Amino acid sequence: MIAYRIVASPLGEVLLRVDGARLSGLFFSGQKYYPAAATPDTNLPAAAKPVFEQAADELADYFAERLQVFTVPMVLGGSPFQHAVWQALCEIPFGETTSYGELGAGLGLAPTHARAIGGAVGRNPLSVIVPCHRVLGASGDLTGYAGGTERKRALLRLEGTAAAMALPILRQSALAC
Repeated sequence: MIAYRIVASPLGEVLLRVDGARLSGLFFSGQKYYPAAATPDTNLPAAAKPVFEQAADELADYFAERLQVFTVPMVLGGSPFQHAVWQALCEIPFGETTSYGELGAGLGLAPTHARAIGGAVGRNPLSVIVPCHRVLGASGDLTGYAGGTERKRALLRLEGTAAAMALPILRQSALAC
């Protein structure tokens, strides 16, 4: 059974999706690929409650700079290719970045697969937890982020990445949702 809950974050509302007893989605409000039919549940299944609580607590700890690795039980769907890309995202350490090309090379793919890599990264259903925000363009540019480049910039700054230190400071108004 799939259930939804909305929680607050410094970067706007976040929709959490639980499938059974595992987190299967984390989407920022207004994010590309936001589940169209998602309605927060008022009557949560018993198995979903602790997952929602853990996900919300860990997300709050991440934004308070007290957490670097999420442990909430999760499930990644998608195609085998997407799953491989999302797993590779999980291997990018906190505070570090990589490029789409480097991500593809780590999967044994040629540079000609950059568009496919970018497509899979963009379809990541677990924003922040599966750290797609840590992937930059070859030149270090903030290319694409389903939650918006201002959020990507804010996440990289929060993690203190070397790449983020060269980025202009995020306007405070961009965080107000």
